[in-house]
Amino acid sequence: MSKVEEFEELRPLLFSIAYRILGSVSEAEDAVQETWLRFDGSATRPTSTKAFLSAAVTRISIDVLRSARVRREEYMGPWFPEPLLRDPYQDPARAVELADSVSMAALLLLERLSPLERAVFVLREVFAFGFDEIATAVGRSEAACRQLLVRARRHMEAGRPRFEADRRERQELATRFFDALTDGDVGGLRNLLAADVRLVGDGGGKAPQLAKAVVGAEKVARLLGTAFPWLFRVDVSFEPHEVNGQPGAIFHDRDGKVLHTLALDVLDGRIQTVRTVSNPDKLGHLGPVGDVWAVDREVRQARRRPN
Repeated sequence: MSKVEEFEELRPLLFSIAYRILGSVSEAEDAVQETWLRFDGSATRPTSTKAFLSAAVTRISIDVLRSARVRREEYMGPWFPEPLLRDPYQDPARAVELADSVSMAALLLLERLSPLERAVFVLREVFAFGFDEIATAVGRSEAACRQLLVRARRHMEAGRPRFEADRRERQELATRFFDALTDGDVGGLRNLLAADVRLVGDGGGKAPQLAKAVVGAEKVARLLGTAFPWLFRVDVSFEPHEVNGQPGAIFHDRDGKVLHTLALDVLDGRIQTVRTVSNPDKLGHLGPVGDVWAVDREVRQARRRPN
């Protein structure tokens, strides 16, 4: 195989590693591109291309994450990962680990870890790399990597997310949720929500938000059931779609441009968390981004008009 063919075969794995370390589609794509440049510029062919490329993309991602952490600490409002619609890497033997690890809840939990802990955890727990490969990737001894994994597991176990295992049940619940949302059916929404459900939005100060955080079935149902019908009146539409492996949707303006995403965490037959991402900087990889402020103004004008 040529270098290009070898690289393209491994590209899905490299992106999936980088995305889980960085929580950013655009930064993960840049890390993969930088990995290619290093591989292409190498005068010798490695014994294991997979090991070489995985180590390179991990080291690049760690460096990017270290600089990104400062920006995230200064971020306005809640910070969420960039929405991912499809994980390009598939491994039937690790399907559960891959699906759970890409959820927004899991990625937010990974934010508690140091960059090295995060990289070690992702390589070992998600992709089942050997400690010899991990040590090479992060530039630490195998013993040090084992200690990093112990610390990472301790942090992760305290808040490890749980989701409805049955995909069909999740999708059926999501369908009922979006039907109720479309109808503005507050009671119907309330019946689908956990008592302590949370609605949280990431606008990054660059988009209007429903709220930074709302807790409780009654409050969340009333807010959703009141706000979304007005969006639909100004020709906002939505496309049901998995978002980070969980049921959700992409919302578009009347011209088909992306306004925001919405994702649902489902457990025990109820929706536990509703997360929206409307920061336009995080939506560009999904398609042309609409002017959410213009839509907000249009909604406000519609509300002022007499019936």
